[in-house]
Amino acid sequence: MNLELRTLMQLIDEGLRANLPKFWAVAIECLSVGLALLAGYAVLAMLLIYVERKVCAWFQVRIGPNRVGPFGIFQTVADTLKMLLKEVIPINHVDRFLFYTAPFVVIAASMLTFAALPFAKGIQAIDFNIGVFYIMAISSISILGILLAGWSSNNKFSMIGAMRSGAQMISYELSVGLSLLAIVMLSGTMQLSTLVEQQADLWFIFQGHVPAFIAFVIYLIAGHAETNRGPFDLPEAESELTAGFHTEYSGIHFGFFYLAEYLNMFIIAGIAATVFLGGWQPLHIPGLDGFNYVMDFIPSFIWFLAKVFFLIFLSLWVRWTFPRLRIDQLLHLEWKYLMPLSLLNILIMAVLVVMGWHF
Repeated sequence: MNLELRTLMQLIDEGLRANLPKFWAVAIECLSVGLALLAGYAVLAMLLIYVERKVCAWFQVRIGPNRVGPFGIFQTVADTLKMLLKEVIPINHVDRFLFYTAPFVVIAASMLTFAALPFAKGIQAIDFNIGVFYIMAISSISILGILLAGWSSNNKFSMIGAMRSGAQMISYELSVGLSLLAIVMLSGTMQLSTLVEQQADLWFIFQGHVPAFIAFVIYLIAGHAETNRGPFDLPEAESELTAGFHTEYSGIHFGFFYLAEYLNMFIIAGIAATVFLGGWQPLHIPGLDGFNYVMDFIPSFIWFLAKVFFLIFLSLWVRWTFPRLRIDQLLHLEWKYLMPLSLLNILIMAVLVVMGWHF
């Protein structure tokens, strides 16, 4: 299937270049890729909202969406249409330019990070040789949108939520980056496609022994905190701050924050699947050639999505299990535990790589 898709893409590219000037051929291809990413972005967001409602209901022994469509599958679609048609309520005494720019900054950062994920063999919009660095850099831009939203709203709850989010995301980004750096040391590359190809025989979480597993666990904790979701949802703590930094937003502007939150959950899981769990590579066990041969028949995009949704399920499990942390507990977890452990883990990984003690 991947070969057929790649062949189709090559035929389209050759047809465009044969009938149009190079500039227009490239422009049409870029526009098509952008529209495909936007469509995938929107569909995945709606799917994740539905999945969370069902998983939440399962944990709380409820039914969840069950009226609009079979098993309530069209409930999210109906909510999306409602969000698009809702009036954008004008707010007095706000910095209008920054207020209306903030949601677009958040959604743009999420979209640009989403585009770098290798969804299957040969299906990746952006593949830089510094892919890991690109993801860390571009995803950090979203905090600017959150700070702009909180400050420009002229609302004390929004400002407190934005400051909490800034402190939280800047703190936990360090552990996220150090966890990814451990695998970069192991692999010797930052290019995401190369990272995936190097895991064809054995995923990095197994190649790197204990340090790789520790990095994986730290990444999941810190990545979950970066998405501002429970038990790390202090920036939007309902009992304290109403809705936090997006309290004053309505209509589609609120929808942008809502979409970005769910897609960030997918992005965090997608990066973990790519860097630690082989991305779209199937599960191979050395010595079991028959098992490996069967695993190769499963399409690569199925492998990627299966890993991502498994990690998303773990994220939802954590959210609906643990109570919300206090702000001091949240920052102590990062600076007193995760950060020192990450630094120690990098040192151990460096020794392991230099001595050649990895698989």
